Amino acid sequence: MLGEIRDDRIRCEEVHRFSTGAIKLPSGLYWDPLGMFTEIKFGLRAATKSIGTRIGSVSVDTWGIDFALLDHDGGLLSNPSCYRDARTEGMMDEVLERLGRWEVFEQSGGIQHLSINTLYQLYSMVRRRSPLLRAAHTFVMMPDLFHYWLSGQKAVEFTNATTTQFFDATRRAWALDLLDTLEIPSGLLPNVVSPGTVLGPIIGSVAEELGWSRDTKVVAGATHDTASAAVAIPAGPDACWISSGTWSLVGAFSGRPIVTRKAMDWNISSYGGVDGAFLPLRNVMGLWLLQQCRSAWLRQGAELSFRHLADLAEGAEPFRAIIDPDHPTFLAPPDMLAAICSYCQATGQYVPETKAETTRLILEGLALRYRWTIDRLRALALQEFSALHIVGGGARNGTLCQFAADATGLPVVAGPEEATAMGNIAVQAMAAGEVGNATEIRELVKRTIRTAEYEPRRSDGWEDAYERFCLLVGKPGSDDTADDTNLS
Repeated sequence: MLGEIRDDRIRCEEVHRFSTGAIKLPSGLYWDPLGMFTEIKFGLRAATKSIGTRIGSVSVDTWGIDFALLDHDGGLLSNPSCYRDARTEGMMDEVLERLGRWEVFEQSGGIQHLSINTLYQLYSMVRRRSPLLRAAHTFVMMPDLFHYWLSGQKAVEFTNATTTQFFDATRRAWALDLLDTLEIPSGLLPNVVSPGTVLGPIIGSVAEELGWSRDTKVVAGATHDTASAAVAIPAGPDACWISSGTWSLVGAFSGRPIVTRKAMDWNISSYGGVDGAFLPLRNVMGLWLLQQCRSAWLRQGAELSFRHLADLAEGAEPFRAIIDPDHPTFLAPPDMLAAICSYCQATGQYVPETKAETTRLILEGLALRYRWTIDRLRALALQEFSALHIVGGGARNGTLCQFAADATGLPVVAGPEEATAMGNIAVQAMAAGEVGNATEIRELVKRTIRTAEYEPRRSDGWEDAYERFCLLVGKPGSDDTADDTNLS
C-alpha cells in the first residue's frame, strides 16, 4: 500500500498484492519469509513506478505470535513455523500445570492463554531439545525480521512483543523470570522499541537494488496488525470494536492492561496499542471458517464469492444449529466442512446440508461469540458501549455486520476496510511529525472514509440462540466462567 497525508486525508493506493499462506511440509507447517521479502520488494518497485523514489518511509506489520531465529551473523536459521503447526499440542497444559494459570497470566501482563502463543512455541522447542535454540543468537518477531532486512537493525516492536505472552506490559520489559523457569534462553531477546520508532535509513543493498537513495526511513510502526487497525478505528473511548478478517479481534480501549482473575478466566488479553493505549480483547476464530469452506467448495467446482455466500445465508432458515467458532475443532482441521458437520452431530444438532445453511451458521456463530465477548469486556471495563465498530475485511460483509448488530443490540459502524494499512501509514506520519497522536489519527481517518451503519433489528430469535450458545460454552454470568474450549 502506498499512502500519504494530503488535504487532511489519508490517501491509500494498493500497488501490489500477494499470498502469504503457510506451506505444509512433512516436518510441519512453515512460513516462507524469503518469498514474502521478495514480494515486498516487488511492492516497493511498484510504488516507485507510481511516484518515483521520493518515498519517505517504509513500515511492515504482520500477524502476532510467530517469530524467527537469527544466528550470530544475522542469518535466518530456518523457515519460521506457523502458529497453526501441531508442535504446540499439549505444551500450554504442561506449562500451566507447572507454573499455574494465574502466574503466567500475571507475569505476561494479562495475555490470554492460547496454545498458539509464542511462549508455548518456544517451550515446545525446549522440550524437543531443538538445535535451533542452541544455534540462535537473536529472536525477532515476523515484522521485525523484515525490518531487519530493510534497515539492518534488530529490535522487537512493543505491540507485537505483547502478543508473545512473555512480555510484561505493566513494566514494559521481558518476563525474564518466566522464561528462566521454563529454560527458554532470554539472552536471545533484543531491545523493545515503541510504535513509531525510526529504525534508520533503508539498508544500502536494498536501496541499490531498488534504485533508491538512502533517504527513505524504515519505521517500526504498530507492527501487530491489530494495533495498526485499532488506531485507525474512527471511534471514541466508549466504543467496542472488531478487527475482522481471518481472525476476529473483539476489543475495547484502555489506558492500562487489565490483569485480573476475571480477565484470565474469560481469556481477555491486554495487547499493546499506540500512544500509550492498551487493547483489552479476545481472539475469536473469525472468517477463517468461511474461508476454509469456500476453498473446499472451489475445489468442488463451485466458484462463489464471499458476497454471494453472504447473500445465500440471508435466505437460509436462522438458528437451525449453533456453533462455537472458537472450539479447537475449527483451529486447523484438514476438512472444515467435515469439522462443522461433526461438531453439529456431536452436540446433537441439525447438520447443515447446503452452502447457504453452512454459511449462515458460521456467521451466526461469530455474531453470538461477539456478544459473549462484548458482555465480558463491558464487565471488565465497567462501562457501557455506545457502538460496535467493525473494521477490516469483515466490514465488507453486510450480513455479518447486521448479525453482529442483532446479536449484541448495539449499532454497528462498518469501516474502514483497510484499517490496518491506514493505521500503519498514520503511525509513519506520526513518526515524521505530520500527525501528533492517536486521537488525531482517528480524526484523520474519520474525515477520510465513509462508513456503513447497521441498526439492531428486534428479534426474539437472537435471545434464544444466545441462551443455546451459552450452554455450549459454559454457564453465563458465573464468577468462574472459564472458556476452556477456546483454542486450548
